[in-house]
Amino acid sequence: MTARNVLTKNQQSVLEKLEVANAPLSAYTLLDQLRERGFRAPLQVYRALDTLMKEGYVHRLESLNAFVACSDPHDHGHAHGHSHGMTAFAICDNCGQVTELCDEKIGDRLGEWVGSTGFVAKKAVIEFRGTCAKCRAEATD
Repeated sequence: MTARNVLTKNQQSVLEKLEVANAPLSAYTLLDQLRERGFRAPLQVYRALDTLMKEGYVHRLESLNAFVACSDPHDHGHAHGHSHGMTAFAICDNCGQVTELCDEKIGDRLGEWVGSTGFVAKKAVIEFRGTCAKCRAEATD
């Protein structure tokens, strides 16, 4: 049995909506899209999102206050979500496309850098905002 099989019905529904979305979705947009599946309260969505984030299936984009499904095909079978290092996001301000970027070496280096100051980081979010290649190409046509 895979870890995905042990997701609750609500968690599975939220994950499915995020996986087919063309752009990040807010919790309230998810609630609206899931009403036909019996979702009635924001707390149902937030509980599902919380577990999905902890397990590494979903990421929260801080600057947008929205969520995306994880695009990196890593093992979700362990209890602590991501097995890879730093995760960053490139977010197109024009079309909303989100590209997930992962690099263990960069994550290790940033961790060493921050740790060298004596600071203990609980969380790191790196988001690049700008224009994706497709939108740049369309703008020059």
